[in-house]
Parts: sequence; structure tokens; C-alpha cells
Amino acid sequence: MLKGQVVRALGAMSGTSLDGADAAVLETDGVTIAGFGPSSYRAYSPEEQAVLRAALGRWPGEAGVDDAARLVEDAHVELLGAFPGADLIGFHGQTLAHEPHGRGTHQAGDGARLAERLGKPVVWDFRSADVRLGGQGAPLAPFFHWACARHIGAEAPLAFLNLGGVGNLTWIDPRADRPEAEGALLAFDTGPANAPINDLMMERRGLPYDRDGALAATGKVVDGALELFLDEAYFLKIPPKSLDRDDFSLMLDLVRELDDADAAATMTAMAAAAVMQAMQFCPSPPERVLVTGGGRLNPVMMEMLGVGLDCPVAPVEAVGLNGDMLEAQAFAYLAVRVARGLPTSCPGTTGVRAAVGGGEISGDLSSLRAKTA
Repeated sequence: MLKGQVVRALGAMSGTSLDGADAAVLETDGVTIAGFGPSSYRAYSPEEQAVLRAALGRWPGEAGVDDAARLVEDAHVELLGAFPGADLIGFHGQTLAHEPHGRGTHQAGDGARLAERLGKPVVWDFRSADVRLGGQGAPLAPFFHWACARHIGAEAPLAFLNLGGVGNLTWIDPRADRPEAEGALLAFDTGPANAPINDLMMERRGLPYDRDGALAATGKVVDGALELFLDEAYFLKIPPKSLDRDDFSLMLDLVRELDDADAAATMTAMAAAAVMQAMQFCPSPPERVLVTGGGRLNPVMMEMLGVGLDCPVAPVEAVGLNGDMLEAQAFAYLAVRVARGLPTSCPGTTGVRAAVGGGEISGDLSSLRAKTA
């Protein structure tokens, strides 16, 4: 295992919105943040998105999965190969299926092949160990959110809200000395966020997403559809809890009879309402909510959250963080924790029975150990 010196780690994340892969360098000892390095983004082409969409919900050995895995690996080799100065890589892969209390969790992409092709040690398969020990396997960014809260000097409980394909909330008490300490974190998926809106836009307009919430801004929210959405039992379930990308595919059915603008407005309101429902589970009211992920760029969604929540809501850029790269940075952080033998999840974040360190390490860490000795 690595000692506690600062490592220049490179993290990568390909989210459930299927738009592309992010990569970002983080300087960290796996506990504190020493500095932020360069970042980059590699978009998936429409043809590549089609390959990934065809494999959603499928498991290893099923049709289309190998094609999706090769695509993910090739795209990450292209993206990560542009960062020659990184010591260690954290590779999440592309989630295709997630059934934590069923068949498990499946992220396409083999970290061992990536390590061989890039010539660097790769930490990957972050979720499986957590699931094997009874956890949800998600969300995994909360330990990094704790580090970010400490980095910005937060002194009172606050929340990070990631609005990606699925929404997830991390409530943080920054006064805790470790992320796995009792009461330091509570994290869970709030509900669907951008994924169903993106699916609507692709189905209705052939567009990947509702840029700047422009279509939603011209529509009206249909209360009947919103109320049916909020009747879903998931919103009453005590966290920790997590979702697969398509667990709320019924949302499209609820807006099937609406015109495009009203459908977009209603689905945006659904995503925001899911967050409002989630706030009831916070151990204490957060001082503020910092929003990351693509949803923070949707003015309609942000306005709905600002009106509906009882505390200030702002994008993470307001405190000097990068909302486009926070998840990639998180997997850089988690990679160093895995290499040091530190926990990456705990009962408050995934419901796992005890704090656990996930992740497989492929490649040789000996040169990195020598460098940090």
C-alpha cells in the first residue's frame, strides 16, 4: 500500500447521461486535497451513444456488452493518454446495469486492459466490494465531497447535489475528522435527473439534451403528472438508497400526451421535486446546497430548486470548484484511497455494513511507492 504522501492522480468518469467521458487530475494524499490539475472531456459521438444505449440494462455476456466495453476502453485510452504526468489512474467505466440487491452492479470497461495500454497503474471496479457487503454500491463521490467541504473551509453542515443522469445528494458535517466517522455523511440517490429529460429530447427532437432548459422554459408544469410521479414508493424509502438509470422510465409515459414544451417543463419539475422530497432525510438542515453536474447549467431546474428549498442553492463554482469535473476528480481521490488501503464507502453513504475500501488495482505500483517514499 502507498504511504501518505501526495499523489498526482488522474480520475475518469463516464456518467449515465451518456454524453462522454471526463478526466481530471487531482493532487491528494487520499484524505486532503492538495491541488487541482488539468482536465479534459471526450464526447461520445451519436454513433457511440447508440452503441452504449443498446447495451443499457445488460450484463456481461449479453448482446452488445462487449462492443460497449471496447468502445469505453478505446475512448478512455484516447482521453487519458493525453495526461502523461499522472502517477495513478482511477477508472470508473460506464454503468450499464445496477441491481445492488439483485445481480449486482455492472460497469463496462476492463481496467486491467487499460493499465496495459496506458502503462500506468489503474484502480477500477470501485462498486463491487461494497455491493458484496450489502451496500448499494452508490453513490461513491461522498467521500470526496467531504474532502471538498473541508477544502473550502466549511464549518457547518452543507449538501452537495449532483444532477447527472440520476440525482444524488450528499449531506456533510465538515467538523468530522474522517469521512467514515459516524455522522459525517449521509448520501443517497434523490431520483431521476437529466437522463429522462435527455431521453425525451432524443425521442421528440433528436437532440441529446435540453440546452439551457430552453424548451422547458417555454412550457408549463402539468400538476397531475407531477403528482403521479411523486406517488412512487422510492421517495418514502429511508436512505441510503440508489437507482439505476432507467428505474424511472415511467416518466416518459406520464408525459406521453403532453406537447414537447410541457413535457420538458414537467420532467424538469419532477427532477427538482425529487430533490425537495429528499431533503426531509437530512440529519439537520444544510446551511447551503452546492450543485454539480449538468443540471446546474439548466436555469429552469436551478430556479425550481431555489424556490423549493429552504436554504441557498448555488453551483459549486460559487466556492471555486469545477462542476463539470467533480466526479472525475472524485475517482482520482478514491483511487489514492484504494492504493492506501483506506475506506471508500461507509454505512452512511451506501448502507454497507461497515466502512469498506472498494476497487481493484491493475498494474505495478512499485514505481509510485518509490516516488512517494
